[in-house]
Amino acid sequence: MSFIKSDYSKNEESNFEPLPTGIYEMIIQSAQERATKSGAESLQLKLVVRNDLDGSDENQKKYHNRVVFMDNWKRHATNQYDMQGFQYILDACKVPEGTDIPDVQSFMDIITGKAVNVYVKKTENEYNGETTEINQIAPWSIKETKFPNVQHKFKDPNPVDHQTPEVSDSDLPF
Repeated sequence: MSFIKSDYSKNEESNFEPLPTGIYEMIIQSAQERATKSGAESLQLKLVVRNDLDGSDENQKKYHNRVVFMDNWKRHATNQYDMQGFQYILDACKVPEGTDIPDVQSFMDIITGKAVNVYVKKTENEYNGETTEINQIAPWSIKETKFPNVQHKFKDPNPVDHQTPEVSDSDLPF
């Protein structure tokens, strides 16, 4: 009996480059409120490319389990979130019209674990004179999943956000 037989069929893309621009079926793995060192606050979604849809698209298969973060920043002038942006997310998660969501924690609870269809855009970001490529997701680019029968298996059944990217005020678009 041999020690190992080579089989590359389960090898996945594992670099930290941004995803190519495209539409991905994803799971909202978690949602959390965050703050930068300077105090700017956001509600951040951690989205994971589903690993149960090999036949739907080549990128879907190639980028199984890749993570993209999306932030909804509180506005400096009002210290409030963009509630219209949240409406797109609720609609994509098929939360029934008229559902009363009493607080931010309830919002995070109701969307966590939901499958969604997401347009991810690869763009350039300039910070401190250095240009890097990043992924961006606009709330209106989150739609209802085309594949509601979710069989996605998380790599870590008890996921914890160990490395959340730091964002400074100068990174913010407002």
